[in-house]
Amino acid sequence: MDEKTFKSLLNTNLLPLAFIGDSVHTLFVREYALALPNKKIENYHTLASYYCKASSQSKVIQLLQDVLTEDEKEIVRRGRNAKPKHTAKNATGADYSYATAFEVLIGYLYLSKQTERLNEILNLSISLIEKGK
Repeated sequence: MDEKTFKSLLNTNLLPLAFIGDSVHTLFVREYALALPNKKIENYHTLASYYCKASSQSKVIQLLQDVLTEDEKEIVRRGRNAKPKHTAKNATGADYSYATAFEVLIGYLYLSKQTERLNEILNLSISLIEKGK
């Protein structure tokens, strides 16, 4: 994505960042699942779904607040307040808003090529979900 398009997204609707953030997060979680020992193929989807569901993402973004930069907090705030046209069928409105904010943050870090920070946040998300099980 070119810089002009990226800046345009930041200045208007952040939901496209959630679109790409969802994909990046899902791929990260699937790679994580594949690296776990002794998993059966039928368990991968269940594990990935657990990490990627709105309630898990909602908890993660709320727990990450203390480690986010001011710019990241602003992206999260704006992402949480974005108005998607649909909601998750198995999540509360609040969980869906926070999950969208998490996906916006992931999309933002990915598209702004902040790879080290992206990996740090993604690894933290796994750790936080593991602690909350």
